[in-house]
Amino acid sequence: MSSEPDSSAPKTPESTAPGLLRSSGVVGVMTMLSRVLGLVRDMVIARYFGAGAGADAFFVAFKIPNFLRRLFAEGAFSQAFVPVLSSYRETQDISEVKWLVNAVSGSLGLVLLGVTLVAMLGSPVLTAVFAPGFYDDDVKFALTSDMLRITFPYLLLISLTAFAGGILNSYDRFAVPAFTPVLLNLAMIGAAIWLSPVMSEPVMALAWGVFIAGALQLFFQLPFLMQLGLMPRPKVDYRHEGVRRILKLMAPALFGVSVSQINLLLDTVLASFLQTGSVSWLYYSDRLSELPLGVFGIAIATVILPSLSRKHAAASADQFAATLDWAVRAVLLIGLPAALALALLAEPLIATLFHYGEVTDRDVAMSAQSLRAYSAGLLAFMLIKVLAPGFFAREDTATPVKIGVIAMVANMAFNLALIVPLAHAGLALATSLSAWLNGYLLWRGLRKEGAWQSQPGWPVFLARLLFANVALAAVILWLKAPVADWLAAGGLVRARDMAILVGSGVGVYFVALAVAGVRVRHFRQR
Repeated sequence: MSSEPDSSAPKTPESTAPGLLRSSGVVGVMTMLSRVLGLVRDMVIARYFGAGAGADAFFVAFKIPNFLRRLFAEGAFSQAFVPVLSSYRETQDISEVKWLVNAVSGSLGLVLLGVTLVAMLGSPVLTAVFAPGFYDDDVKFALTSDMLRITFPYLLLISLTAFAGGILNSYDRFAVPAFTPVLLNLAMIGAAIWLSPVMSEPVMALAWGVFIAGALQLFFQLPFLMQLGLMPRPKVDYRHEGVRRILKLMAPALFGVSVSQINLLLDTVLASFLQTGSVSWLYYSDRLSELPLGVFGIAIATVILPSLSRKHAAASADQFAATLDWAVRAVLLIGLPAALALALLAEPLIATLFHYGEVTDRDVAMSAQSLRAYSAGLLAFMLIKVLAPGFFAREDTATPVKIGVIAMVANMAFNLALIVPLAHAGLALATSLSAWLNGYLLWRGLRKEGAWQSQPGWPVFLARLLFANVALAAVILWLKAPVADWLAAGGLVRARDMAILVGSGVGVYFVALAVAGVRVRHFRQR
């Protein structure tokens, strides 16, 4: 066999690629653990609360602070904070880095505390804004408002957790922040099983589980900050040069990286006007589509942002472009088969995970409709996660803002066009279509600016991907039983059959890649 490099392999710099691949693997494994437990959590919630009024109310009460967490903490804040911190790490001494950490923690904490108190006092107003369809249902509206008072402090706690995680990621300590979400799932599972039976309104236990999880996640990371010598001593200092840079980058970044989250929230607003169960159907299907997005898309994005930021600070334009190209190929390698599998296995997956207790056959069918619609945009969601850091690492937040506004307007147009004929599935499809528009515009912008440059070997790489995905689809269609069989089977039988399907699909896909000539070393070559 020839020892010459494969021309289809991504040309990521040798000094960087193994580290990125290894770090992405660490984050992916930790995130996989979190996502699997997240599915267990959702299975428990489905079994105890189904898709009724209580579940709808909780999902809205949880989605509001969770949306703001993704928008401000993991979205705008992280994308602004990590490049600035990475720049300080490259160009300043440790005392300046510590001063930045102290100033950011104090300034961020004060704002978050104020927002949290206002939101708790005005929870009925937030409920009316984010779930206007609940306003005429006294039970749903009151329950959502009450739970929101308990869940909203999660924003304060998890934003500080994201701040701590940003520091750890900037120093290449990826495992701890990636493991932290496991604590949310464990807390909510425990609340559903042990706390709900002793409460007068059982679903309120889930809200308390969210609050407890926020505290656990924050305190879990503090010892690791102490090991780095970067335990914050909060100081409110909005005049600090680094704080000003972060604030300047944050404002436009609110739209740039979190458009998909805004679109998902708009889905919830519109779904609140649809029949009872629509919010829950969208939630369950979104959770399944989030599994590959979180395990692979967000893992790669988490790892490349500090790397891209350091390369930009060091003026390494070629390595910057090669790293972005590597990330796009890695996303395609995993995102394409994941989207295909979700579309082909929608009903079996929903039935295996959620068809217990209060969840009916109709709930499975309705959730499967929106899952297929989300799967159409999964690859776009993942590409957005790795393309947006190409702008943020260069401290360019203006371009993603413009793109984000265009995508949001398009999403609303798609929503209005599709909600009548397709109901809740139309909302999911609109989100997918707007994600593709967002991803395309991000890619085009990076290409025009020269930040993303196509590396050699793309035609061969795409041909190999096509061959492997055709093989994957063939084996799934061959082994998959009719939907009625999945609905009638018991939980253990479903789990066994799904394990066979998933194992066979994954095995055939990677064997097909190997037969086509794809090797792990291709992602480590110069």
